Amino acid sequence: MNFQDWFRLFQEQILNTSIIEWLAVGFGVSEVLLAKKNNIWLYPTGIVSILLGMFLLFKANLYAEIILNFYYLIMSVYGWMIWKNKENHHHREVYWSTKKELIIAILISVLGFGVFYVSLINLPEHFVINGTDIYFIKSDVPFADAFVSAFAWAGMWLLAKRKIENWIFLNISNIVAIPLLIHKKYIMMSCLTTFLFVVAIFGYLDWKKIINKKIAIS
Repeated sequence: MNFQDWFRLFQEQILNTSIIEWLAVGFGVSEVLLAKKNNIWLYPTGIVSILLGMFLLFKANLYAEIILNFYYLIMSVYGWMIWKNKENHHHREVYWSTKKELIIAILISVLGFGVFYVSLINLPEHFVINGTDIYFIKSDVPFADAFVSAFAWAGMWLLAKRKIENWIFLNISNIVAIPLLIHKKYIMMSCLTTFLFVVAIFGYLDWKKIINKKIAIS
């Protein structure tokens, strides 16, 4: 795909984007910008984005992706509860992960990758639930699909705990997601992911300043 084809596809996607998809993208951008600012409102905006995204996925019959987004929804509610409790006690500190937390995050990534990869390559193309035929189109890139999802799982878990390494895990996911989305010809979504990748870098630097300032004061 040359630049002209890429640009033409991008224009077509812009023109064909629904209001719901624009809202999902807008709330998604707001979520990561609020996370960069260490602001608790990242969770309600993220939840709105996830719910809108799940609606779009349901219309597209992408049931496996709905399950993944359901995990994001649970982690967002979990993170919101943890952050809300800390806000009530005037604690907004961010921290480096402990050795135990890093091991857990790595295990989430490795085990999550294994579960996703095995599931994707063995996903039945057709089965019946309550008399309803359900069809799946198997992924042609199961390795990349599994990799992106697994590291995003670990990143969301660390974000809920306000650990700075969440940005690293999320960007490991993002850096693989960008070419994956281009391969799938989701050009607008690849541009959004590139934006999120850049914001995550500044989010890491901002959180690092907060930690260094806390250390300097203490």
